[in-house]
Amino acid sequence: MPDRIATTVEGRSLTLTHLDKVWWPQTGYTKGQALDYYARLAPVLLPHVAGRPATFIRYPHGVDGGGRFYNKNVPAGAPDWVRTIEVIGRDENRRHVDVDSLPTLMWVANLSAIELHVPQWGADPDGHDRLVLDLDPGPGAGLPECRRVALLARDLLAADGLTCVVKTSGSKGLHLYAALEPTPEAAVGAYAKALAVRLEREHPELVVHRMAKNLRTNHVFVDWSQNASAKTTAAPYTLRAQPEPTVSTPVSWAEIESDADLVFGPAQVLERVERDGDGFAPLLAAETTGRLP
Repeated sequence: MPDRIATTVEGRSLTLTHLDKVWWPQTGYTKGQALDYYARLAPVLLPHVAGRPATFIRYPHGVDGGGRFYNKNVPAGAPDWVRTIEVIGRDENRRHVDVDSLPTLMWVANLSAIELHVPQWGADPDGHDRLVLDLDPGPGAGLPECRRVALLARDLLAADGLTCVVKTSGSKGLHLYAALEPTPEAAVGAYAKALAVRLEREHPELVVHRMAKNLRTNHVFVDWSQNASAKTTAAPYTLRAQPEPTVSTPVSWAEIESDADLVFGPAQVLERVERDGDGFAPLLAAETTGRLP
């Protein structure tokens, strides 16, 4: 295969490079396969990232090749049709890519941006429209424990009128989301922390709300701090740089309640979306948008 292929995506000119380069040596999964995955998943991925300042984790030599780095500012050489979002920070201002179209997604992925992360807000860093809980198992714990915590958290959120959806992290844990009307960062963070503290108080054998490593053995860390405006979380449907290609995959509550396998590769996710559609669609529906108590 040629090292450089000129193509047109929705009227935008792109040059894709090194498509036969192996990004996952353990399985032989290539850059070209990853770009194909993103192109085919774009209809369900883009609505969850468009309008949000994106951060990429780039792996120019693949997942085992070293040289990984985070990319927050717009990369040099960005085409003039790539939309951007300026983020005004306390110490510095940044201009991020807005991954709002298939051409932009393909351009980003071609830069070896295997992982795509976004914050829980769009235009306004103090107007969060999503609440997220990152369930991260410590040593001795795993997905079974995360499943238990996810169900407990779902019930507490439901009692407060919040509709919760869940996805795999693509690594060891689970991510729970609820759609909100725009809400100040401090209020969302305080609510999420209080929920994590309550889970720990009621289930001390299972949950911790602090990150300290000495507390996490046999427990699930409920990371409420992901609701800070400065933080980002792996986007729905993003590939993850694990030893084998995995995907941060929306799953049903029936799957959480069962003992079904919750590790999904790109081909499996494509099949799931073709069969079931977007499992995170409730986040986009006005009728599921809640208000913190």
